[in-house]
Amino acid sequence: MYQSRFKDVSIDKLFEAILLLENEEECYRFFEDICTVSELKSLAQRLEVAKMLDQEKTYTDIATETGASTATISRVKKCLNYGADGYRLVLDKLQNINNRGVD
Repeated sequence: MYQSRFKDVSIDKLFEAILLLENEEECYRFFEDICTVSELKSLAQRLEVAKMLDQEKTYTDIATETGASTATISRVKKCLNYGADGYRLVLDKLQNINNRGVD
């Protein structure tokens, strides 16, 4: 079982709250209240960077398409290669959803 270095009661409660969200509208409503626009855009940008790194796009292409700095791209790549496999988990789940829609 995975054991996070960041685990604590307040983060547990945050994740419990997120897991209660049932659809995209509820996610928008919650995240618009809990995050600044900048924080939310940064999270979305990192996920897009991870997708593009997974597709083996170059740093230049990723920076051009997402506006991410090379430092952000490098950090996401480090997490993809040496992190907690959170990006991999989500990217695989997204790929499975996309593959189901291809039928």
